[in-house]
Amino acid sequence: MKLKLGIPKGSLETATIDLFRRAGFTIAVSGRSYFPAIDDPEIECMLIRPQEMSRYVESGALDAGLTGRDWVEENEARVVTVADLVYAKQSCGMVRWVLAVPEAAPFHTVQDLAGKVIATELVNTSRRYLARHGVTARVEFSWGATEVKPPMLADAIIDVTETGSSLRANQLRIIDTVAVSNTQLIANEQAWQDDWTRRKLQDLRVLLVGAIEALGKVGLMLNVHRQDLAAVLAVLPALKKPTVSHLSDEDWLAVNTILDEGTVRAIIPRLKQVGAQGIVEYPLNKIVM
Repeated sequence: MKLKLGIPKGSLETATIDLFRRAGFTIAVSGRSYFPAIDDPEIECMLIRPQEMSRYVESGALDAGLTGRDWVEENEARVVTVADLVYAKQSCGMVRWVLAVPEAAPFHTVQDLAGKVIATELVNTSRRYLARHGVTARVEFSWGATEVKPPMLADAIIDVTETGSSLRANQLRIIDTVAVSNTQLIANEQAWQDDWTRRKLQDLRVLLVGAIEALGKVGLMLNVHRQDLAAVLAVLPALKKPTVSHLSDEDWLAVNTILDEGTVRAIIPRLKQVGAQGIVEYPLNKIVM
């Protein structure tokens, strides 16, 4: 059997392939082919736009795929959420769909946009958002480059952002958050009922979640004399309590722990000061909780 798996093409493509690499899979995209190779004989990949992924998973054309929760809700697709995978094209955080207007525009709330034109790729979700706020406005589908449309082609936009930098660069300001989203591994409902497919997806979930848990973290191991152990442990802000094991010399101990990568440069000198020796920092691919 083979798992038919959709990989998101476009902005999430590179981040997804890198996530799979850290999870232990090599995905090779070749030229204009939409069928990348993967070093797992039980998986067959296909590149699909995230906007369409949930429709193809719902129909059974794909057994599973990775796409944003925003597009699952936009398409009102009936699929199984196998895992929430909090990563994005630039960061490992969530993304926001925001309502934005020109900096000089006299709009400050969604109610100010009654009767106006709003451009977005997320049409159905935007209409539901306006309905919740009792606002009637004209929602137009945007084929991309949405941030350049106000004020000439639209009064406001609903667009996705991670950092807000593109909006600021186009002299737009955010007046509300419409939706928050993250990437999900989703599955076809019938495929999920199959024992082999469900087990394959559950294994994939463990590896992908483990790779995400390892983002921004490193392992640290060191040796310490027994009398200095308390001082070393006081320096370490561990994910869990550090692992302490005996060396062949009963007066010396080995300490192994996991740290946020950004804290290591400050911690290593302090460890050295309190007696740690043989300090080794090493990268992590996965942390399976």
